[in-house]
Amino acid sequence: MFKSFLGLPRLHKRVVSVAVDAAALSFALWASFALRLEQSLWLPNQGQFLVTALTVIFTLGVFVRLGLYRAVVRYMSDRAFLTIIMGVGISALLLIVLGYSLNVFIPRSVPVIYAALAFIFVGGSRMSVRMLVHHSTNRGKEWVAIVGAGETGAQLAKALQEGTEYHPVVFIGLKPANHKALIAGVPVVALKDLEEAVRIHGVKRLLLALDAEKNVDRRKLLNRLEALKLPVQTVPSMSELVAGQARINDIRDLEIEDLLGRDPVRPDNAQVAASLYNKAVMVTGAGGSIGSELCRQIIHHRPRVLVLFEQSEFSLYAIERELQAINRIDGLNVEIHPLLGSVVHRRRCEMAMRSFGIETVYHAAAYKHVPLVELNVIEGVQNNVFGTLHAAEAAISAGVKHFVLISTDKAVRPTNVMGASKRMAELVLQGLAQRQSKTIFSMVRFGNVLGSSGSVVPLFRDQIRDGGPITVTHQDIIRYFMTIPEASQLVLQAGSMGRGGEVFVLDMGEPVKIADLARKMIHLMGLVEKTPDRPEGDIEVVFTGLRPGEKLYEELLIGDNPQGTSHPRILMAREVSMRWEELESVLSTLLRASQEFDCRQIVETLKNAPTGFTPNGDVADLVWCNGHHDVKAAEGSAGKVHRLPV
Repeated sequence: MFKSFLGLPRLHKRVVSVAVDAAALSFALWASFALRLEQSLWLPNQGQFLVTALTVIFTLGVFVRLGLYRAVVRYMSDRAFLTIIMGVGISALLLIVLGYSLNVFIPRSVPVIYAALAFIFVGGSRMSVRMLVHHSTNRGKEWVAIVGAGETGAQLAKALQEGTEYHPVVFIGLKPANHKALIAGVPVVALKDLEEAVRIHGVKRLLLALDAEKNVDRRKLLNRLEALKLPVQTVPSMSELVAGQARINDIRDLEIEDLLGRDPVRPDNAQVAASLYNKAVMVTGAGGSIGSELCRQIIHHRPRVLVLFEQSEFSLYAIERELQAINRIDGLNVEIHPLLGSVVHRRRCEMAMRSFGIETVYHAAAYKHVPLVELNVIEGVQNNVFGTLHAAEAAISAGVKHFVLISTDKAVRPTNVMGASKRMAELVLQGLAQRQSKTIFSMVRFGNVLGSSGSVVPLFRDQIRDGGPITVTHQDIIRYFMTIPEASQLVLQAGSMGRGGEVFVLDMGEPVKIADLARKMIHLMGLVEKTPDRPEGDIEVVFTGLRPGEKLYEELLIGDNPQGTSHPRILMAREVSMRWEELESVLSTLLRASQEFDCRQIVETLKNAPTGFTPNGDVADLVWCNGHHDVKAAEGSAGKVHRLPV
């Protein structure tokens, strides 16, 4: 029956509300006289009946005028109860005025008693309906615990109570002052009582709602929550809420920073801003994971010109559209120019830099996926080595002041072509830094970027949602990790700190064991790892073996004597370099081997150069391995060699 009432048209509900209020007000008037006169069977005389009828009619008119019947009961706020108080107060005054005007006996305490009873009956009826509505809607909701009893948690609880998916049943308070309190009608318990609270309240999901300004050890907290084997999710950050990019009840999976388990590196914004404000900046590989995030951060420092250089048409379209929206909404007035092009074309790079008067270049264009570059050796060397060489020489010719290379920890004692090519790119810039002083070259070396294309976190998340298994190459493999915004901030910081030829690296804390990361994701998504001892588990972790060129451990430094910088978490290393004459010889050999499609010669050249390259397998290039390494002989018999594009 109650559901039938809720399904009535709005007009019918208002009629029912008016009828209930009329009955409630009439009963309140009768009860106030009966209580004052101490007569349980009190009956009004003709004058008192008239005053009662007029009071009820006028009060209903006041309620209509105050908009009480426009309020939806299930979403009633504090303002609605203020409206009831105001209406009841006016009704009590009407009772007094009508009594005096019609010369009807009304004891002085009756209006006071009437006002109290009328508020109880009118407000109570609505409160009862709201409680019934919420009780009926909560039946289909999932019961959740909110971790964090601050402002963010309170807002989340109110939003969820009005929603249709989750019903908050308990807060996990991180401050002793909140323990045993009630917030939005929900009890608060201490973190030490977490397991008991989850069991007693039948919690099926944990929602993180931590205030940004609160000093909370998130890593320690997540380790505690992980043991519960319940799904753990979080709410948007306060900056997203303020910017209108999300709502408080937009529940989502844990942020990558939470899985990382350490505090992100904060840049010196003043120094970065001084290096970018009102400058002409170019980002190569602007549509990639790092390049696009660089662009997002650069544009907020208000450069005069931002040139997006990208060979992928769709990626360039996507980032240019996004940046134009940011530019328009935030009123930044930055000139944004999307340019299609490849860094292996030197003249295209130089003309782009000259045309827009570029002062700083962030070189993010590279092939970075280890197995793919291992299978495509020639393209990897062309893009990573010669692309860097051509872009750097173009920068010198165009009078660019700063050129920053985005490198990788895989360039340190590499076991794969990708890492060796990136170390070779570092040597190229070190050589150019010695050859001239017009352009300042800097390199930024960091570990795996969480959330980028090819990152393990989104891969693991997809595998978990597909029911598993999670594939890990080796049970002992470890990696350094950082987030895309963090990596981009480091690049910008290095661009402002470089003086010529430095390699900047990040103090990234302890490396992460990939197998442990996979298990943590399984547990934090509320699932159980499937093992021989626990065959009834949900997700299995399968070890597939190291891929070509992959190694167990990554490093950030070749030498053992890193120097500090003005930033406490950024280190600097001047590592082994080559004289330009020696470097030219190596590059010439690489170029010739690329033109002749001699993959084995490329690998040997990279090994003989001071890259530290020690491949852990044979040449894996797909074309080379499929019997087409006789290209050299074919070209020799034809009497011509096709040169790489410039």
